[in-house]
Amino acid sequence: MHQIPKTKTGIFSGSFNPIHIGHLALANYLCEYTKLDEVWFMVTPQNPLKKQTDLWNDDLRLALTRLAIEDYPHFQVSDFEFSLPRPSYSIHTLDKLKAVYPGREFYFIIGADNWYKIGKWYQSQRIIKENHILIYPRPGYPIKEEALPETVELIQSPMLEISSTFIRQALKEGKDIRYFLHPKVWEYINKNNIHSSAL
Repeated sequence: MHQIPKTKTGIFSGSFNPIHIGHLALANYLCEYTKLDEVWFMVTPQNPLKKQTDLWNDDLRLALTRLAIEDYPHFQVSDFEFSLPRPSYSIHTLDKLKAVYPGREFYFIIGADNWYKIGKWYQSQRIIKENHILIYPRPGYPIKEEALPETVELIQSPMLEISSTFIRQALKEGKDIRYFLHPKVWEYINKNNIHSSAL
């Protein structure tokens, strides 16, 4: 019997605090230039390595991410981690995803900077051994492809060095940064007078 191939789904996990064009351009590249069929923006409710007070509220970050990706068929937004125990550990998320979606083959997307410190992550060896991992480049974090485990692949995507911290600070200062954000996100932020404070 012919086996239906699994959908190759990239998991782009992050605070998206807020989502910006750097996130979108990277995910766009991954869908168009790699084996991935789609990318899920996995909005994280609480990153164990980040201060909770720095986060905009969960519903706002989800809403802005949905606005940013709604026109592109290969993107989805997921609040999957919102129903999992907090803080969110990647190994728990990946285990649960594989259990709930057996028809998908998941690829965990991380930056080279995070690859450098993955040894500090909860059950990091199991993350590497049991999952496909795609690393995207970050300046100052060179990756030797030949030294990577067989489950890990380096993607040669363009580097857009924009941070959500920069976005929040610029909004706080009243800067017009419309070209750093999806137009619908920029419109929503202005219409609702959102700035850098946690909401």
